[in-house]
Amino acid sequence: MSPQLLTEITVFILAVFVGFEVISKVPSMLHTPLMSATNAIHGIVVVGAMLIAGASIGGTVGQAIGLAAMVLATINVVGGFAVTGRMLQMFKAKAGPKA
Repeated sequence: MSPQLLTEITVFILAVFVGFEVISKVPSMLHTPLMSATNAIHGIVVVGAMLIAGASIGGTVGQAIGLAAMVLATINVVGGFAVTGRMLQMFKAKAGPKA
């Protein structure tokens, strides 16, 4: 096992523990907005992965993969932020009649 692989596995394991601790501290009623925001962030990761895959292939197929990456990630990011916005609207106090 190379030292670089060992470092990457260590970072991965630490990230799993930190992620589990952070998510377990979030109240259950905020899990949906948190997950939709995470979904939006994941769209950026998908773009990077597909662009790298498209660049390694090259040509028309690579451009098609890059275009698909942009479209799918845009849908994912916009949808994630839209759902997050709608969920956060549910937690705002409603304006009642003033007495």
